[in-house]
Amino acid sequence: MSYSREFVIRWSDADANGHVRHTVYPELGVEVRLAWLVEGGFSWSWLEQHHLGPVLLREEIDYLKELPLGAVVRVDLEALGTSPYGGRWRLRHTFHNDSGDVAARVVVAGGWLDLEVRRLAVPPAELAAYFAAAPRAEGFEELPPLRRRE
Repeated sequence: MSYSREFVIRWSDADANGHVRHTVYPELGVEVRLAWLVEGGFSWSWLEQHHLGPVLLREEIDYLKELPLGAVVRVDLEALGTSPYGGRWRLRHTFHNDSGDVAARVVVAGGWLDLEVRRLAVPPAELAAYFAAAPRAEGFEELPPLRRRE
């Protein structure tokens, strides 16, 4: 089971070839991740109060099929891995076209940035538990903990 949101491809999302431009895929992934966090009770103000921000350490994109202007795209979120106390995570966004075919995949690896000391940090227990309960992708793996922090 995955978490998903739908979007309509807008004029501003397209490139000169009339299909989704490359930067839109990770932008839609961000929208899905933040919507998932908000639905779990972790709004931007909650993150600010806890001096935390999500930070990406790696991002990979596989483009498989075109998504044209006006298309409805479903973007899924699944966890590929989390570390024991939630300091690190790996998520996959799968993009499905109007027919349900997979059009692209975006895989991100990230963690939580302590906004005061500007280092990766372990999140509060409730946020770590939310990530631990995220929809899991096939092949989910436990990630190594943060060095000396988890």
